[in-house]
Amino acid sequence: MRVPLSWLREYVDLPATETGRDVQAKLISAGLEVETVEQLGDGLKGPLVVGQVLTIEELTEFKKPIRFCTVDVGTANGTGEPQEIVCGARNFAVGDKVVVVLPGAELPGGFAISARKTYGHTSHGMICSSDELGMGDDGTKGIIVLPPETEVGKDAIELLELVDEVLDIAVTANRGDCLSIRGVARETAIAYGLPLRDPALLDVPGPNAFGHPVQVSDPLGCDRFTARTVTGLDPEARSPIWLKRRLQKVGMRPISLAVDITNYVMMELGQPLHAYDRSLVQGTIGVRRAEEGEKIVTLDGTTRTLHAEDLVITDERGPIGLAGVMGGADTEIADHDAAENGGNASTDVVIEAAHFDQVAIARTARRHKLSSEASRRFERGVDPMAAAAAAQRTVDLLVLLAGGTADAGVTEVIAPSAPHTITMPANHPDRVAGVEYGRETVVRRLQEVGCDVYGQDELIVTVPSWRPDLTEVNDLAEEVIRLEGYENLPSTLPKPPSGRGLTHRQRLHRRVGRALAGAGYVEAPNYPFIGEQVFDQLGLDADDPARRVVKLTNPLNDEEPALRTSLLPGLLGALRRNDGRGTHDLALFETGLVFLPREERRVAVAPPVDRRPTDEEIATLNAALPEQPRHVAVVVAGAREQAGWWGKGRPADWADTIEAGRAVAREAGAELVVRKGQYGPWHPGRCAEFVIVADGTERVVGHAGELHPRVLKALGLPARTAAMEIDVDALEQVGDSTPQAPSISSFPVATQDVALVVDAFVPHADVEAALREGAGELLEGIRLFDVYENAEQLGDGRKSLAYALRFRAADRTLTVDEASAARDAAVALAGERTGAVLRS
Repeated sequence: MRVPLSWLREYVDLPATETGRDVQAKLISAGLEVETVEQLGDGLKGPLVVGQVLTIEELTEFKKPIRFCTVDVGTANGTGEPQEIVCGARNFAVGDKVVVVLPGAELPGGFAISARKTYGHTSHGMICSSDELGMGDDGTKGIIVLPPETEVGKDAIELLELVDEVLDIAVTANRGDCLSIRGVARETAIAYGLPLRDPALLDVPGPNAFGHPVQVSDPLGCDRFTARTVTGLDPEARSPIWLKRRLQKVGMRPISLAVDITNYVMMELGQPLHAYDRSLVQGTIGVRRAEEGEKIVTLDGTTRTLHAEDLVITDERGPIGLAGVMGGADTEIADHDAAENGGNASTDVVIEAAHFDQVAIARTARRHKLSSEASRRFERGVDPMAAAAAAQRTVDLLVLLAGGTADAGVTEVIAPSAPHTITMPANHPDRVAGVEYGRETVVRRLQEVGCDVYGQDELIVTVPSWRPDLTEVNDLAEEVIRLEGYENLPSTLPKPPSGRGLTHRQRLHRRVGRALAGAGYVEAPNYPFIGEQVFDQLGLDADDPARRVVKLTNPLNDEEPALRTSLLPGLLGALRRNDGRGTHDLALFETGLVFLPREERRVAVAPPVDRRPTDEEIATLNAALPEQPRHVAVVVAGAREQAGWWGKGRPADWADTIEAGRAVAREAGAELVVRKGQYGPWHPGRCAEFVIVADGTERVVGHAGELHPRVLKALGLPARTAAMEIDVDALEQVGDSTPQAPSISSFPVATQDVALVVDAFVPHADVEAALREGAGELLEGIRLFDVYENAEQLGDGRKSLAYALRFRAADRTLTVDEASAARDAAVALAGERTGAVLRS
């Protein structure tokens, strides 16, 4: 919400010395998030005056149309002679009043104005557009044309209110009252301890039988509807400068007088309004739910198919507006521009000021992807008691500025309702904040926000209509605390009981993160939401369990309505974004939960909030939740080791991801078996699967390797991208993270090297497993140090695997014969299982 300080001062008598920064500090202390204070007109220096165009000479010898103009600026130029100015804009004519900046002036941004020769003439100044003056969009995309009655030579800085301060407030979802100048003025008055001149305090005539007929069929969706009629509007009437400037300062574009007035009143009072051309409204105005499949063309020209839950405004023909969101094109107000194009300008209007259900409007706006200034206010809460005042304010401005006549008829349809009352112990804010405010302070602060308060030890608080967010005692306590100042709350650190710390799972999570960070990976957390189309991009089979997802009832993004079953989609998206922004050497990791739906679907029951849920209630709630194991994933692309004076460097490949999986297993203290695999997004010939043994049963807990080229193309990833994902919780279950001190033997190691020739398709893991088993207890370690392929020496389809075997006994020095016998036994078993033969 943008709040001009000049507008705010109309309702609160701020000290003349108070700046926008001062007001910002006060409002932040009161709990409002004032993000910036914009200095309008900063750096603007005159002379900037009103001029009248006397002559226009078209210069046609240039590539683009250029005009040489003479402009009467009165005595502002010191001579009284017409000012000669070269201008390229086309939206003004002889006799128009324009804004002229003269030599010696300076425009925002440090743009100094001086006389200069251009297009064969000397231009003594500029005829200004709204963009050049930093005024914002005025809809013309050209020169500012002022009303004919504007005085020539008048100071344009003062006339256009170019110097001002605008507070930009980030309004939270519960403070709809602050989406108006009235609401912010109330907060400012409280912060400064000053009286408020409430713009909603107007004399409003009571309802009668002569107003435009209205029928509300859904009182739950619309509990208040006020209709007023104004006739005889001057079709030539334009919005005055002050009205346009205020709309521009709050970030709205002036459109036409009637529309500008409804927007102005909305920004002033916070009550959205809509004006209908009365000649286009057929019969009774109604409010009802839409019929499934009904259509409406909204003011943005879009044909929308309605949902049965949409709240609509109707006449005898059907829907003429999406209630609280946007009006329909069938009853749109036509301005003087329409009349100039052969249409009829609207002279009679019906004004709607209604109060709609917050949830209904929020869902409609989201369903149709149509967020408007009106829907933003209704979904956050609008003061229902302000509808009649807003309608009256609109009528008054239409009569004043458009020469209209207010009809005597007043329509007001109201669903019976009672003010919201809360009973609160007088010391409740004290207990919440840990500060003794006392009853008098509590009562005073609640009264300042508009509450009626009665009682002594038990306070009976009636909430004001403009604060629908105050629903229970803690909301009232928060009002007291914020107005007394969050900065005045004592800072008391909690004292944790001794003997507690991180859980085993938390410690493992941290160790895994540190290990991967130490290996050169950068953590890249992602949102846990995915779209189901990503499974096709990853190449998962139609019956893959990962395709079974938990869908959200109210997703943040309609394109990602499900919870992830894998970390890879988010992590690969992060890699793609970074690669697209010029960072090509990437190694990213993420640890996080995945969400796997249970076979038996259960409906979770909302737990109580007035007490701690019982253990049985918590167990029932947990049983309805999806399984949420913690996974770790890494992705790599580009160079793994940079080239330099030290060497050629090395590109990242599948081996890096396998080593990352081993590093995670080491931190969990789990024994990990790595063997050839094939799954989903990985290249079938360059994919490894991670296996653990639990209770004598093998279980696949992850995969690593190079991604399939089709996946890289579908996701827009760099060539040869590799990835790994593993289930950390499964590793934790079979692992032993008890710290083990390394054993140091006093006996020497015996090393034996063997080179085995096997078929090219035989996995190294199978050969290594056979060597380990065949070597027996004397084997201390085994390492593959060479892979060699040569058809001339080894034969077609054959490869040589060279291993270094380390033997050691715990109680003696091994003899050569013992080491050789263990080596021979290992080679024999490898030959029996894999067909391996010693390379000669």
